Order: sequence, then structure tokens, then C-alpha cells
Amino acid sequence: MNHSRWKLAREKKLDQEHIESPEAVAGRSEIRLAMAFAKAVYDRRQELGLSQAEVAERAGLTQAKISRVEGADAVPTLPLLRRLAHALDASLNIALDEDHEEVKFVAHPAA
Repeated sequence: MNHSRWKLAREKKLDQEHIESPEAVAGRSEIRLAMAFAKAVYDRRQELGLSQAEVAERAGLTQAKISRVEGADAVPTLPLLRRLAHALDASLNIALDEDHEEVKFVAHPAA
């Protein structure tokens, strides 16, 4: 067996023996959710053709706060979620399930 095959077989064996802690699983889930929210904000902002500064102004926030939200560096509070939904002229839908998280902004119908 050549070295690269031996390494691959060794890594597979280690993966099979490795059991991830519940804390690590929960941490990864929180990161995925934060990233899904960040992407939803970014995608909706791009859809509207707005800059971070424009969204910040609409939401009564700073551009730096919007940047932290889009970078998944901020933990949003309920009031922040409401402000962002209003600033992005959309409803915010969050679905949390055992093995699936979904965050999306649904545009308000045109008046």
C-alpha cells in the first residue's frame, strides 16, 4: 500500500473512532444558524441594491453593526431582528428543526 492510501485509511479509521461531544455539535449548529442569518441579511440587501450604510440608516443602526451581522459576528436580539426586517422591507422567517435550520426574508408585496 502506498503512503497516500495508508494515510487515507488511517484518517478513515480515526474518523470512525472519533465521537464528537454534544457541546461541539451544539456549537457547530449555532455557527450554522448565525451564518444562515448573515447570508439572509446580505442576500436581501443585495436584492434591494442597498449598501450596508443605507440598511443601517433605515434600521437606526450603525454600518458597523450591519457589517457584524453580515459577518455572523453579532448575536441578534428580537428587537434587532424586527428592525432589520423593517429596514429590508420583508418578513423574517426562521425555521428551527432538529437537523435543519432555515432563515429567509420574504419581501412584502408591492403596494
